[in-house]
Amino acid sequence: MTQHATTQHTVGSAPAVSSDPAVDCDPAPASSPPQSPLGWWRDAVIYQIYVRSFADSDGDGVGDLPGVRQRLPYLAELGVDAVWLTPFYASPQADGGYDVADYRAVDPRFGELSDARALVDEAHALGLRVILDIVPNHTSDQHPWFRRALAGDPEARERYYFRDGRGERGQLPPNDWESVFGGPAWSRVPGSEGQWYLHLFAPQQPDVNWQHPRVHEEFDSVLRFWLDLRVDGFRIDVAHGMVKAEGLPDIGSREQARMVGAQQLPFFDQDGVHEIHRSWRRLLESYGPDRIGVAEAWAPTAERLALYVRPDELHQAFNFHFLQAGWDVGELRRVIEESMAATTGVGAPTTWVLSNHDVVRHRTRLGSLARARAAALLMLALPGSVYLYQGEELGLPEVTELPDEARQDPAFCRVVPGTSAEGQEGLRDGCRVPLPWETEGPSYGFGPAGSWLPQPSDWRGLSVQAQTGDPLSTLELYRTALRLRRLLPGLGDSAMEWLEAPDGVLALSRPGLVCLLNTREEAVFMDPPGELLLSSVPEESRDSMEDGAPAGQLRIPANSCTWWAA
Repeated sequence: MTQHATTQHTVGSAPAVSSDPAVDCDPAPASSPPQSPLGWWRDAVIYQIYVRSFADSDGDGVGDLPGVRQRLPYLAELGVDAVWLTPFYASPQADGGYDVADYRAVDPRFGELSDARALVDEAHALGLRVILDIVPNHTSDQHPWFRRALAGDPEARERYYFRDGRGERGQLPPNDWESVFGGPAWSRVPGSEGQWYLHLFAPQQPDVNWQHPRVHEEFDSVLRFWLDLRVDGFRIDVAHGMVKAEGLPDIGSREQARMVGAQQLPFFDQDGVHEIHRSWRRLLESYGPDRIGVAEAWAPTAERLALYVRPDELHQAFNFHFLQAGWDVGELRRVIEESMAATTGVGAPTTWVLSNHDVVRHRTRLGSLARARAAALLMLALPGSVYLYQGEELGLPEVTELPDEARQDPAFCRVVPGTSAEGQEGLRDGCRVPLPWETEGPSYGFGPAGSWLPQPSDWRGLSVQAQTGDPLSTLELYRTALRLRRLLPGLGDSAMEWLEAPDGVLALSRPGLVCLLNTREEAVFMDPPGELLLSSVPEESRDSMEDGAPAGQLRIPANSCTWWAA
């Protein structure tokens, strides 16, 4: 019997525990998930749904809210605590919905407002919380404010960054800022000789001026609108970019601006963003203790990132430092230590993430499925909260051979040859290919017809249907790890210690658990730290680890992670 099957039998033999998080809780209204006196987010596993690519209910090739709702039982069975939905608001879709024209309306591509209400209620009934994306750094160029600004409304113009150009006739941009998507961060105002407007991303995404009081009032109102619909919190897009340095100074560097990087830029991580987040924390707390704010914030150091999660600011911030770490014990340990030290210093939990809708999937980035599975077990063993990106539980790779005519990422059309922006330059479509749910059908169960991005033919073998019940599959590995994470009291938001280990092996101890990560290309031999609970290598059981090992030792497979009951 494989170790996966053994572990699943052990977990399943505990009759008081169910994979449905709502089963063991007192009855609660359909719109209210269980209360958590310690802060549910501190050790939550949150699953990111890229709505366009999750599930299509109506056959138009685009994922939608009814499709998400139909698949919620799958997520409850998987064992996650919450879902984070990417934008489904009314939008021209110039950047996959991150160009919002109406923050209070559901785009017809994704359904209706009633679908959003029903989704939240059903998620809560299953014990799942719901986090929405909010996009406060910029709007769509089709937003009523910007359309009024272009029509000459002076008050509406003050809500954005309109500036005179440089040069004799204003023919040059107001400064040397570059868009994260490549090219200048400024576009000329249509019909104007020397006027420009700022957009850190696509030209269809003009940046909002947060120095204007009406901007604060409007976004407070938007948050209240969705909180009144019982959502559990917000992931704040570009939370570090909402305030620009006074005077919009030149950067003076020709390095391409990046969303994720160590650059110090006058439009990212400015101190003024923190007062905005403090005000939002107060707003969230007015709805109760369990509503949260999550910063998509990049800062040059872990210490700067920790400022976003001080006690009076947001509840979580994405830890991109961990995502960027290489397959190296020294680098991983350094990032883990720095991340935990920074957040612990302000009393916040650390978050861990390996993939999302903006970066190359970690199976491809790390070089193999074996490493991806091992990295997932390491992440799930660390103290704090975990974010999973849809499809990583299936072991999906990055799709690297999409035809140019299929690509829709706005960065693809603005790419600067020879530069790199960590997944920002036309590479994001490769991690957004719709999920395979079944082994047959025009889109492998994604919907009744095709999909907006083509799926590789070999994805049928990676589908949910193909992997369900197979103890060797990546899906069952995730299911087992998530069930163990709930069962083992030493996981989640508790202490961690490093243990001595051979070169190339990372060993950490949690109360009652030891986690070993072997990053080497060959097996190592070690004294067993306890009873084997779970291995990322599907063939490995304790018996097989004893084969060829010195007396009293076990063989720890190459590129593996193992959990041990200590």
